Amino acid sequence: MAIIGEAIELRKHWVAYLIEGILLVLLGVAAIVLPNWATLTVTIFLGWLFLFSGIAGLVTTFWLRQAPGFWWSLLSAILSIVVGFLLIGWPISGAISLTLVLIAYFVLEGVFSIMFGLEHKRLLSGRWGWLVVNGVIDLVLAAIIIYGFPNTAVWVLGLLVGIDLIFGGMALAALALAAHEGKSA
Repeated sequence: MAIIGEAIELRKHWVAYLIEGILLVLLGVAAIVLPNWATLTVTIFLGWLFLFSGIAGLVTTFWLRQAPGFWWSLLSAILSIVVGFLLIGWPISGAISLTLVLIAYFVLEGVFSIMFGLEHKRLLSGRWGWLVVNGVIDLVLAAIIIYGFPNTAVWVLGLLVGIDLIFGGMALAALALAAHEGKSA
C-alpha cells in the first residue's frame, strides 16, 4: 500500500522533479563550460563545510568535555577548522590538494576494480570484463590528470562535478517524465 501512495505523490509532484532535473543539467553545463569557476566554487564550498563542521565539533567537544576522548575530539575539531580556513583562504592551493587526492582515488579505485573483476572472472562469465574496463577507465583518468598536473587542478574538479550534475539532472528529469506518463519509474 505504501508503494501506491509513493507513486501517487511522485505523479503529483512530477513538475518539481522535472524543474530540479533541468536546473541540475543547466548547472552541470555551466560547470563544464566554466570548469575553473566550478573548481574554485567546489573548493570554497568544501572549505565552508569543514569550517562549520569544525565549529560544531568544537562546541560539542567543550559541551561534553567530561566524556572520554576529549583531546582527540578537540584535535579533530581544530583540524576541520584549519582545513576549512585553508580551503577558503587559498582555494587554488586547495584545488591542487584535492586534485592529488582525486588522482590517488582514481589509481587505487582502478587497481581495485581490475583485481575485483579478475577475481570474479570464473563466477561472472562475460560480465567480469565490465569491472576491468571500469578499472582501466579510472587509471586512464588518473593518467590524464597526472599528465597535465598542476594545470589540470584548475579545471578537473569543476568538470567532474559538471558531468555528475548533468547525469543526475537527466535522471531526475527522466523520473519526472515517467511519473507524468504514469509509467513505473
